[in-house]
Amino acid sequence: MGGTPVSKEQQQVFVYNKTRETFLAFRVKVADSVLGRLIGLLGRRSMQRDSGVWIVPGNAVHTIGVMFSFDLVLIDKTFKVVGLRELVHPFSITRPNFRAESAMQLPAHSIFCSRTQIGDQLLIERYEAKEALKENGNLRTGLKSLPLDFAPAEPYGPMLQIPQDSG
Repeated sequence: MGGTPVSKEQQQVFVYNKTRETFLAFRVKVADSVLGRLIGLLGRRSMQRDSGVWIVPGNAVHTIGVMFSFDLVLIDKTFKVVGLRELVHPFSITRPNFRAESAMQLPAHSIFCSRTQIGDQLLIERYEAKEALKENGNLRTGLKSLPLDFAPAEPYGPMLQIPQDSG
């Protein structure tokens, strides 16, 4: 995340836990400037389920001015999890973790839902939609259509289509 300005889409990454084979988030904003790190979650009233803020560099956060609880994942330079803080409350300051190179603020319960633990290896990368489009001709992974029971996740869990009796 050097000196060349990048578009808003390029400043977002997805986070995959390679150890547990689960995703933590799909749209994590990279806060790698002084202003970006200072602002973080300020002014937001909530966080969408698949979003987050990745503070680079950083080994602790404050929640002064943040109006909701969130989970905090502390990561070393090799993207290994070195610290976890679940449900960091508003108007608090976390203790620095000197093994951490960066801190990721995620929606509450992200750590629990992804089963993330200290020592897990994360994969953090930009989503390259344009390359998927070139390879497959569409944004999907080669599927002609989505399965019938597929639906985006709702706030209270996944929506499932219940098969109808044909009798």
